[in-house]
Amino acid sequence: MDDTSQPAQPTETFTKAPAVAFEPDATLPDPVRAHFPGEEPPAGLRIGDLGPGDESEPNIRQALLGEPFDDPVAPSSVRCNACAHRCVLRPGRIGICGVRQNRGGWLYTTVYGQIVAAQAEPVEKKPFYHFMPGSYAYSIGTQGCNFHCAFCQNWEMSQSFREGLVPDSRDVSPDEVVEEAVGAGARSIAYTYVEPTIFIEFALDTMVRARAAGLHNVFVTNGYETPEAIELVAPYLDAANVDLKAANDNFYRRVCGAQWEPVRDAVMEMHKRGIWLELTTLVIPGLNDDPHELRAMAEWIATAVGPETPWHLTRFQPAYKLPDLRPTPAATLVAAAEAAREVGLRHVYVGNAPEVEVATTFCARCGEKLIVRSDFAVTEWHLADGRCPRCKHALAGVGLEDSPVVV
Repeated sequence: MDDTSQPAQPTETFTKAPAVAFEPDATLPDPVRAHFPGEEPPAGLRIGDLGPGDESEPNIRQALLGEPFDDPVAPSSVRCNACAHRCVLRPGRIGICGVRQNRGGWLYTTVYGQIVAAQAEPVEKKPFYHFMPGSYAYSIGTQGCNFHCAFCQNWEMSQSFREGLVPDSRDVSPDEVVEEAVGAGARSIAYTYVEPTIFIEFALDTMVRARAAGLHNVFVTNGYETPEAIELVAPYLDAANVDLKAANDNFYRRVCGAQWEPVRDAVMEMHKRGIWLELTTLVIPGLNDDPHELRAMAEWIATAVGPETPWHLTRFQPAYKLPDLRPTPAATLVAAAEAAREVGLRHVYVGNAPEVEVATTFCARCGEKLIVRSDFAVTEWHLADGRCPRCKHALAGVGLEDSPVVV
């Protein structure tokens, strides 16, 4: 992507989240969709209010989850409620994500259907080990992100606007995404590579069509959704893999430009709504690899989400702004996995570390081997109607009734 990237024209973008109180017990606004002063969007926008592009372009659409914000200094300001930053945008301003903009007093998305990456890949690669094992997910993503993680593996996409890059993209419709997913033999569509909340309008339109076509929908997310955003996608979202960066606010603020509490609350809200959850933590030497903090995170998962929630511990590889950090030692991953099992987690996996990889699923009750994987592929299947053949305990997950392994 570096070879095809070109310098972008600078845009005025927030670099820090506004200080906004987060109240998880607050009453949700009704309705949750965007509402603006007046009954109809303006017929045209003043040139001075426009950012890059033109409102006639297919990727420019009025956004969901925006609301007027009374700013006596800057009339026509709006608040974006898609993620927990809840950016307040004056006319012409772009949010932290780089792809949601105030145009003439209205909130717009600038990446509707503007796909930077799309491919079919094993659902285990997302990673999902208890959701439709052995199937393929059609993965899509735009540019932009509401985090600026120093270790991002997809920074050419997620941080393009901060790095002055224009990644290659193509414009597609939700129907075309569904057609491509079906043609690729996928059983689900994964909204991934960058935080899917930032392109929630396109994701939602695609999710509705995917469900009608018999496909499942999954988010690979940093968990920074607002309650309003979860309310919007919950009827169509089957599963989410939430990237738990750490279990402390200091790491989130210093390394990601965010906060921990909204992630915690989003995980619990999705769990409450019956969305299947798997959690992933990239263990980074010297940043979030403290044994006591990893153990505390495992205890929180077991207590708040459930002891049979899959937790994926993955090895850090030098990337983006952390090119000089060493990869995560195998011993760190092994010790974290053992501590997680000690506090009650039943399905702990270790990835991106072949010498200590743990990709086999065992029965949470008797320890019987149930699913064996190699290189993101299911190689052995011992479940009987989704249950352990020895003790008949049902394996937690979705789509576990039929074997994907051809005998």
